[in-house]
Amino acid sequence: MKQFVITPAAGKRLIARALAGHPDVAAALDGRTLVIVAGTTNAYVAEEVLSSLGEAEGFSKKGFRRGAVCPPGGKLPEGELEGDVIISDGKPLKGKQIFDVADELGPDDLILKGANALDPRGRAAVLVGHPQAGTAGAIIAAVVGRGTKLIVPVGLEKRISEDVDMLAAEIGPGRREGPGLLPLPGLAFTEADALQLLTGARFRLLAAGGVCGAEGALWAGIEGNDVQVAAAEQLLKELGKEPPCEV
Repeated sequence: MKQFVITPAAGKRLIARALAGHPDVAAALDGRTLVIVAGTTNAYVAEEVLSSLGEAEGFSKKGFRRGAVCPPGGKLPEGELEGDVIISDGKPLKGKQIFDVADELGPDDLILKGANALDPRGRAAVLVGHPQAGTAGAIIAAVVGRGTKLIVPVGLEKRISEDVDMLAAEIGPGRREGPGLLPLPGLAFTEADALQLLTGARFRLLAAGGVCGAEGALWAGIEGNDVQVAAAEQLLKELGKEPPCEV
């Protein structure tokens, strides 16, 4: 086993790099619709997917979000959300949002939507403050009602210790101050999934945390055969240069 520190920004880049080559993403890009809903992790995903298509010109991660958690007194970088990244028949549709296309999505299409929590079962959930559940409401209608696929890119820094369904019930309407928690009916995709897809190596979370930019970082143990571990080492050393997230 070899051990590595993976910062939150490097983890976002790792997830994005893997999703750009994910079989479900490739299938959606081949004549179907791929929706990358704005969010901090998905900003990296959008950048990698658009780059793979040669369509990254004009896209900026800054502002590609609808909300983000900052420290007390912190301020998000300035940036304006021009729309989600929606790719139909391999071409981006400029200025469109999930709400513009949700009713047209079907079982061969794919949505990528980030999350705020990941429970021990691998269920992901998102914080919701909008009275119509925001983008999550439109996504659930497409996924549950019409069978659209949903992948949830989410870093292991967002792992929690309790079941998201139980927590969502406890902070439901009339029982909370602040946003609610909405479990998502999709498959979570973490750094562990990303590393296995890209290199075949197994990712084991050994510890977490740090200072001086490593706050929220993962201390990962990487296992596999010599080729897999070498590939993982090369990749993680490259991603270790990823600057802090300022989306």
